[in-house]
Amino acid sequence: MPLSPDRPVTLAAITGAHGVTGEVRVKLFGEGVAALKRYHAFNAGTLTLEKLKDDGKGGAIARFAEVADRTAAEKLRGTALTVPRSAMPPLADGEYYHADLLGLPAVSLSGEALGTCIAVENYGAGDVLEIERPAQEDGKRRRFMVPMTPSAVTAWDAEKLVIAAAFAED
Repeated sequence: MPLSPDRPVTLAAITGAHGVTGEVRVKLFGEGVAALKRYHAFNAGTLTLEKLKDDGKGGAIARFAEVADRTAAEKLRGTALTVPRSAMPPLADGEYYHADLLGLPAVSLSGEALGTCIAVENYGAGDVLEIERPAQEDGKRRRFMVPMTPSAVTAWDAEKLVIAAAFAED
């Protein structure tokens, strides 16, 4: 199913309270503090960002207008910070957001259904797509991984991913 423009996209998650005045620690999933700073409202407007700073450890410290003390901050532990897909910056040709690939059907060059993209991982050498095949007769769902490279994923759009035969494992 293609990503709707209003579908929430997770950019970070609150990992706990920081101090006693309502600040929270944030784990970033994007390109750092600067990328998160371009947004002021999260979770359909329920959290309004007042302050955001780098924590020096790859995360951030944030203050939200709606969070007045440590108790309120602790209650947010585990909360994903989302924005609508339509609020994200446009992409150049050949670029993609991981969220745009999740849920896309994967097909072979001949159009045969291979499965659905269920995850996008990055182990340091580039993005890798995890494709889940349809359930087999035994009820098991098999998965395979495909590097997000032009030789493996020959094309993609809002409707599907096209996977080269050499990368479509049985």
